[in-house]
Amino acid sequence: MTTASGAGWRPQREVELLAGTPPGGGQDRAARALAVALEEAVDISVTVTNAPGLGGAKAWARLAGRSGDGHSLAISSPTLITNELTGVATTGTDSVTQIALLCTEYIAFAVPAGSQMATAGDLIDRLPTPERPDVSLATARGNVNHVALAYLCRHAATEPQNVDVRVFDSARHAIADVLDRDRGVVAVSAASVLPEIGAGTLRVLALSAPMRLGDPFAAVPTWNELGVDCTIGTWRGVVGPPGLAPATLAFWDQAANAAALAAAWRAALSRHMWSDTYLDAAAANRFMDEEEKRMRLALGELDLLDG
Repeated sequence: MTTASGAGWRPQREVELLAGTPPGGGQDRAARALAVALEEAVDISVTVTNAPGLGGAKAWARLAGRSGDGHSLAISSPTLITNELTGVATTGTDSVTQIALLCTEYIAFAVPAGSQMATAGDLIDRLPTPERPDVSLATARGNVNHVALAYLCRHAATEPQNVDVRVFDSARHAIADVLDRDRGVVAVSAASVLPEIGAGTLRVLALSAPMRLGDPFAAVPTWNELGVDCTIGTWRGVVGPPGLAPATLAFWDQAANAAALAAAWRAALSRHMWSDTYLDAAAANRFMDEEEKRMRLALGELDLLDG
């Protein structure tokens, strides 16, 4: 067990970790893995509370209302930035305290097993035509999954606004939508489609990863290797409420680092096909500044910027 001294501050009661998606969603998976790793690494009790809605905005709004409370945390994701840029929510990076960036998961573009689109090229070919498929995604319009779709449309020389996008609170709901209708494309994190790959009900056309992932995706090409400029992923981080005392932030900065090295977290990285992109609090703040610039440009291409 590692001790994170945090200049003397330490949680005095159970810590609540908010996940802005339903059980089984992307933020939920990260929250539950982090809770186990924190308990292993720094011997604290952590409970996960789901507060789904608006791509995580409901969870972050709840967190933002607990100024200075070191016993409240939440999982963050790119929608913390894109929700504010698109006007979906007012809770943004300035409303919370960055503690760490944890990992990144890349996006799978998948179709029902019986789809006539057999390859990623088939999808690209259809995007500029009246036969273009609708795309189901999680968890908010303008998020990273939506931006990835915009990159595909750019390659196909069509406007992303031409594609019918269906948005759901979690990847599980987006997948269910495509399977229930037996049509369209789902764009969600790679880990989210693992059950359907095992059951043979979905076929993954391509991934937005910088390189191929391991089994069961070893035979799935990346968009990049197909000549499509679409390398983008959904990062997961951990944030605290605004107004944390320096000693409290120091504790969580050290605790997150210890958790990221814990065996439980390393196992979760492998199990969920996550890439280790850990950054401490200071580096995470710098990353958010750059990410805001990148997302502003991408959302401008989607014509989704608020105002």
